[in-house]
Formats: sequence, structure tokens, C-alpha cells
Amino acid sequence: MASYKFEVVQPDGKDRKGTIEAASREAAITELRAGGNLIVSVDLASALNKDLNISIGKAVKPRELSIFCRQFQSVLNAGVTVMEALSMLAKQTPNRAFRTAIEEVRDTVQRGETLAEAMGQHPKIFPELMIHMIAAGEASGSLDVAFDRVARQYEKDSHLAGLVKKSMVYPIILIIVIIAVVAIMMIKIVPTFTETFADLGIQLPWITRAVMATSDFFVHSWYFLLGGGVAVGFFVHELKRTERGAMFFGQLGLTLPLFGNLTIKSSSASLARTLSTLMASGISMVDSIGIIEKTIKNAVVREALKSAQKEVSEGVSLSIPLERSGVFPPMVYHMIRIGEETGNMEEMLDKISDYYDEEVEMATQALVAALEPMIIVVMAMLVVPIILAIMLPMFSMNSQF
Repeated sequence: MASYKFEVVQPDGKDRKGTIEAASREAAITELRAGGNLIVSVDLASALNKDLNISIGKAVKPRELSIFCRQFQSVLNAGVTVMEALSMLAKQTPNRAFRTAIEEVRDTVQRGETLAEAMGQHPKIFPELMIHMIAAGEASGSLDVAFDRVARQYEKDSHLAGLVKKSMVYPIILIIVIIAVVAIMMIKIVPTFTETFADLGIQLPWITRAVMATSDFFVHSWYFLLGGGVAVGFFVHELKRTERGAMFFGQLGLTLPLFGNLTIKSSSASLARTLSTLMASGISMVDSIGIIEKTIKNAVVREALKSAQKEVSEGVSLSIPLERSGVFPPMVYHMIRIGEETGNMEEMLDKISDYYDEEVEMATQALVAALEPMIIVVMAMLVVPIILAIMLPMFSMNSQF
């Protein structure tokens, strides 16, 4: 399959440019004409143009997906067709990559494919969760309900993500200030005193000599620090891509003080919320767990869900593998067990989701409250030795006179 740039005039008279994958130029023209388009030009896209087309535009955020779903639901309820809805939403979407994907989905639907199938051709834009929900909505004739459920899902995801980001702003600013202060002192201030003390020829305390040696390394060998930082970053990145490395960092993320508690609670909230949403749309539990497993970032949690999916497919109740995994809190699998026994799974999952959504907010606030004094202590541990290294020789000089 090759990539072809095209320019066409659509049946509504509007110009459209983009790229299309086809076996040959003739096949690309045939596919474009099948949608009722008037061909202006179709040319083979170079590798450079293809890369630029992929990279332009921002990644689609949960907030953008929730807005898209809410707007789609609203226009469908107003009696607007799917084709018209896609055209309307494409025009008012500021994200370039998202807008292009919506336009291509519209063209694919116009050729006779379902909305879910069209979205499935853009997996980097439309998550698998959304695609399955839309497919279920189309099958049941309740597409507006499907969009409502997806919108609520991404609204909650966006809310929690925004809460964490907002809470981490102040600690991040403190860390940046610490780095800036230490860098200025080591690169600008300490070398000035080094020259002064060298001219005086006095015996310097050990802490002063250590700080001056560190400052000299910062000034004259900074490229070693930069190279070391890049090397460590590359090593960690590559290690995370291996199965063993991903499990190591996943376990680390679950056991770190403060951070581990937040990870476990956010994973529990995400599992319960997404499972409830998918099952409410008529998707089987086995398929739902498989979809959720792909959305989880922590490798340990992901592995636990993968094992749970396998056991559930063999007829085991979900609560049993979740309990055996040792990852999820007791409330999660106890409430799921109650839902399995009473046949009221969706309601139990909603209760778990609501509870852990609040727990995530409280855990985030506790994390920030603990981080602020810890960062200040670290700042003192870095700055105070530098100040002592400068002041002690001065006190020694004053005592001699």
C-alpha cells in the first residue's frame, strides 16, 4: 500500500485535500470517485510529506473527546444526520489532526461504512473504548446514548487528569526554582569567592573545598552532566520498553510512598468506571476487560487484568482473579463479588468508581501536601552547604583580626 496526496471537489461543492492509502494511483482514484468526488489531482506522497502529515497537530486529549461526544449527541438529538454532524464538528474543531480525522471519517461513512468502522481506521485519534461503544450504539439503534456514555467517561478522565496536573503545578515550580538557584550559585557566585579565597591564600574548611570542586566541575565539565543525563534518560526509556523493565517500573509505581497509593486508587477508579460503561452498552465482560487492559499504563496492573480476562473467559468470577492479583484494594473485589452474586454488577461498579474518584482527589491533595515541605527540605539541604562553604572562611578571616 502506498500513500497518495489528493485534491477533490466533494458532492457538496467544497474542496478537500488529504492523503489516502491505496495499492496504486488508479485504485486511489477509484476509491475517491466512489464517494462522489470530482478528482482534481492524485499524486504519490513522498516520505517527507507523509511524515509531516502525521506529525502536524496536537494529540487528542480526553477533554476534546468528551466535547466531541457531547456535541455529537446534541446534534443527533436535534435530528441531524451523522454525515451532517461530522461536517459540523469538523469545522469547529481547533485541533488540526482531530479535524482531519473527522473529515476522513465523514468521507468513509459516505462510502457506506459504519461510523465505528470509519473511526477504527484512525486508532491514534479515536480510542478503542470509543470505537466499541459507538459500534454497540449503532447495533442497538441508540447512538446518542452511546455518545452520552462515552462523553461521561472522558469527562471523568479529564477531570481527574486535570486535578492531578493542577495540583502538581506548585511542586514543579518549586523544583524549577531550586534547580535555578543552585545552578546560579554554583556557576556564578561560588567561582567569584573561589578566586577571592585563592588570592588570600588561607586554609579552607573541607566543606568549602568540596563545594568549590563541585562548582569547578559544573563550570568546566557541564557536558558530562548533560551527556550523563541524556544517557540515563535513554536507558530508562529503552528499559521501559522491555517486558521486565516495564514490570519493574510498574511495581515501583505501586510501592513508592504516596505515589503508589495514588496509582492504585486511580487504577481502581478507571477499571470500575470503564467496565461499567462498556457493560452498560452490551459489551461482554471478557471483551470489556480486554479493552480496559489496553488503556492502563501501569504494566503490573495491565498484567493483572490480562490474567483476569483469561480466567473470566474460562468461567471464573471476576472478583477471584482480582483478589489473587494482590494489586487492587479489598473493596474493589468485595463490591464486584456482591454485584456478581446479586446480578447488579453495573450499579456496584458505579459505586466503586464514585468512591475511588473521591479517593483519588484526596490522595492527590495528600501527595501535594506532603511534597511541598519535602521539596523545601531538599532545597535547604542543597543551599545551606553552599552558604556555609562561603561563610565559614569569612568567619575564620574575621577571627584572625
